[in-house]
Amino acid sequence: MFDFTITARNNRARTGVFSTIRGDLITPVFAPVGTQATVKTLTPEHLKDIKATLVLSNTYHLYLRPGDDLVAELGGLHRFMKWPRPMLTDSGGFQVFSLSQTRKIDDDGVTFKSHIDGSTHRFTPERSVRIQENLGADIIMAFDECSDPNDSEYSRIAMERTHRWAERSLKAKRRADQTLFGIVQGGVQPDLRAESAKFIASLGTPGIAIGGLSVGETKQQMHDTLDVVTPLLPENKPRYLMGVGTPEDLINGVLRGVDIFDCVLPTRLARHHSAFAPEGRLNMMNATFARDERPLDENCDCYACKTFSRAYIRHLIMARELLAGTLLSIHNLRALIRLMEDIRVYIADGTFEERVPDLLRQWQGNVARHKKS
Repeated sequence: MFDFTITARNNRARTGVFSTIRGDLITPVFAPVGTQATVKTLTPEHLKDIKATLVLSNTYHLYLRPGDDLVAELGGLHRFMKWPRPMLTDSGGFQVFSLSQTRKIDDDGVTFKSHIDGSTHRFTPERSVRIQENLGADIIMAFDECSDPNDSEYSRIAMERTHRWAERSLKAKRRADQTLFGIVQGGVQPDLRAESAKFIASLGTPGIAIGGLSVGETKQQMHDTLDVVTPLLPENKPRYLMGVGTPEDLINGVLRGVDIFDCVLPTRLARHHSAFAPEGRLNMMNATFARDERPLDENCDCYACKTFSRAYIRHLIMARELLAGTLLSIHNLRALIRLMEDIRVYIADGTFEERVPDLLRQWQGNVARHKKS
């Protein structure tokens, strides 16, 4: 289990196969986010239809509700949410980071208040791993501390703490049917990122995550950070860029050697009535779509595009029908999964790097900064 085989390269970009007990992941791969054991508005059958192969769920949210012990009692996340394919859970570190007004961090762990009812809770590396073992995802994360990317002094403190917590997370892990990834931190400081990449690589985890990006830094800072980190990571381990998922980010991430991505953006845009399209992001509330009989994207093979017009989807939005969110989510997720399918073909035939400028122009207008869940 958890072997990674590279099948083709185009400079730093690569395609590969990451084996798990529930099937192979063909990389590079984009994972829809099912924060609370569901990808919002979609069923597992929808996810299969759009050819999703990996889903992410959230440790913090599922710990609070319904509780990891209950999920374990009911057979684990795969059985609970009826998703038979590979699954990944984060460590809860980013969500705790986002609770900046209600959490206290020390070297042992983090004490925080629930966003649901204000109750007090505590995560340590050992507790995070235990929760993730109860949830039962195939890929789990070491507990980490995310920091303000531009605060170099605190980024070092958080990075060193993340390293100690990674070692504790590895010692706490018990389940052989799960694999644990260490997480590289260090803000946007090249020296810290290099130090963290080397340390996390030395732990020998089957894969390595890159955290602490898309949290307020510029696009150039993200690219510069990846340029520092990925060359220092083992070639035979998959690299997971956490919480990053605009089309531009996927293209630039693959270009720099990233294999796995996840993001809430496609379904969040759908809930705000927006769709990915070749001419740029579509605001489907726009009156110009009221009589538009074209699909969202004439080149898309998703159910929404094969079946319905822009006019119909706009009607659903204006009538406040829930189906609108489902159709837009199907399309937006399938758009990113199709992009990754195309990129894998281009890497295999050796043309990806030369196609990057055209791909970025093609997706121009579909990019924006966003917040993580």
